[in-house]
Amino acid sequence: MKRGFLTTLVFGLIGFAILIALGLWQMGRIPQKETEIAQIEAMIYDAPVALPLTPDPDADEYRPVRVRGTLGAAELHVLVSSRDFGAGFRIIAPLTLEDGRTVMLDRGYVPTAAKEAERPIGDIEVVGNLQWPDERDRFIPQDDPAANYWYARDVTKMAQALEAAPILIVAQESTGTGILPLPVSVAAIPNNHFSYMVQWFLFAAVWFGMTSLLLWRMRARRG
Repeated sequence: MKRGFLTTLVFGLIGFAILIALGLWQMGRIPQKETEIAQIEAMIYDAPVALPLTPDPDADEYRPVRVRGTLGAAELHVLVSSRDFGAGFRIIAPLTLEDGRTVMLDRGYVPTAAKEAERPIGDIEVVGNLQWPDERDRFIPQDDPAANYWYARDVTKMAQALEAAPILIVAQESTGTGILPLPVSVAAIPNNHFSYMVQWFLFAAVWFGMTSLLLWRMRARRG
C-alpha cells in the first residue's frame, strides 16, 4: 500500500507540474503575441509603397502598396460572411499593372444577390495590403470553379485560374459602387493565449484536487 501511495503521489506531482508549466508558457506567450499583433498593425497602416518586384510572403505580408493598372473583367467569387451584412462574396479580379505584371485584387464584399452583377473595370489606382491568407483546412468544401464558387482564398490556386502572379492585394477602399471593401486588419489574427492559460491552470487545479482525494482515500483505507 505504501508503494502504491508513493507512486500515486509522484505521478500526481509530475502531472501537476506539467500542467502548471503549460499554463506559465501560455502566460509568457501573451505579451509576445500582443507585440507581434502591434507590429503587424503598424505595418498595415504604414505609408503605402510601390509593389516590390518579387514580394516575399514572409517579409511582405500585410505591407501596404499603391498600384496603378487595368482591372480585367474576369472574377473569382469567394464565399464570405460579413457580420454586418450577412453572406456574400469577395470579388477577386486580375489587375494588370503599368509594368506589365498581372496580379490579383481583392476588391471586397458584395451580397449574394449581386454575385453576377456588372462591376466597373478599367484603369484604376488602388491602395491595399499584400496578403497570403491561409484559409484552407479539412472542414472547408472543395472549390467549384465551374460555378465560380470558391470557399477559401488560396492564392496559388486563384492565380492559376486568373493567369496571374500569386500576389494578392486587398483593397483598403471601395473599387466600385456596390462593393464594400474588406481591408486587412488585426481583428482576424487569433490571440487565445489568455484563455489557454486559464484552461491549463484549471486543469492543474482539477488534477491537484483529484490526486489529493485519491491519496486521502488510499490513506483512509490503509488506516
